[in-house]
Amino acid sequence: MAAVNLQKGGRVDLTKGTSLKSAHLGLGWDTNRYQGAADFDLDLVIFMCNAQGSCISENHIVFYNNLQGPAQSVTHSGDNRTGIGDGDDESATINFANIPQDVEKLVVAVTIHEANVRHQNFGMVDNAYVRMVDLETQEEILRYDLGEDYSIQTSVVFAEIYKHAGEWKFKAVGEGYAKELVDLCHEYGLETA
Repeated sequence: MAAVNLQKGGRVDLTKGTSLKSAHLGLGWDTNRYQGAADFDLDLVIFMCNAQGSCISENHIVFYNNLQGPAQSVTHSGDNRTGIGDGDDESATINFANIPQDVEKLVVAVTIHEANVRHQNFGMVDNAYVRMVDLETQEEILRYDLGEDYSIQTSVVFAEIYKHAGEWKFKAVGEGYAKELVDLCHEYGLETA
């Protein structure tokens, strides 16, 4: 089965009518090193949100300082501080059966570490994508290539994985923000990061 290539706003059923139990969520990008002296450190962050869209607690944010969500439902692979090389730069594993009942949405975002201090933004980032692979079959299910210019944004919500009528779906979001990680935490109802 060929992977679905999504455009911004596109959606895919993940668990309805499929045998998908767990998935690899891979994100990648290339940085333009000639636009600044400082190295880029882009970071994957996943907010595990309730039906109102708020992150449930500090234990429900999965990122470089908290590599695992409740019940081993979402596991971050660890911080890649350079993003150099081919393939996924950062990734997470999602075990759909272990996602707690009160979690209705996973917000998948990428932030630039110390973006304001380093004078960096997503306009300096090329070839950004998110993809999902079925861990059982090792087949790529979907891919979303972000094609927009995010010249003033320092974080981007790549995707949302949300529950609808008891089934999980994927939505390609591609929404940029002039916010760092702590600001995104506030956006999703957390006081600290």
